[in-house]
Amino acid sequence: QLQLVESGGGLVQPGGSLRLSCAVSAATLDYYNIGWFRQAPGKEREGIACISNSIGSTNYAGSLRGRFTISRDNAKNTVDLQMNSLKPEDTAVYYCAGKTELLFRNCVLSTGNDYDTWGQGTQVTVSS
Repeated sequence: QLQLVESGGGLVQPGGSLRLSCAVSAATLDYYNIGWFRQAPGKEREGIACISNSIGSTNYAGSLRGRFTISRDNAKNTVDLQMNSLKPEDTAVYYCAGKTELLFRNCVLSTGNDYDTWGQGTQVTVSS
């Protein structure tokens, strides 16, 4: 059964960077799409980025493209989210999630309702 564990959250000053990591317990990432999502207090869950199964294509929320980068290390079975130029409005709990995808096609960024396995989340706070 797929399991995901996030790490790397914390407190960072505006303009700073953080790298979140999602450790995926699976024999291979080739059959899973992995996405990063976030939810701030009082707000709906927001999709940040996704990376497709074996083809490794990526998709981003338009407003975050250029500041956030999703990447995958197949040898370590991890999917990372590099976050640069952080702003106070990036403060949220960040989650990675996975879903089985047997078709080799680009992932579609969503709010996550189509993902069936979630990590426990990691808090990111951007504040001076």
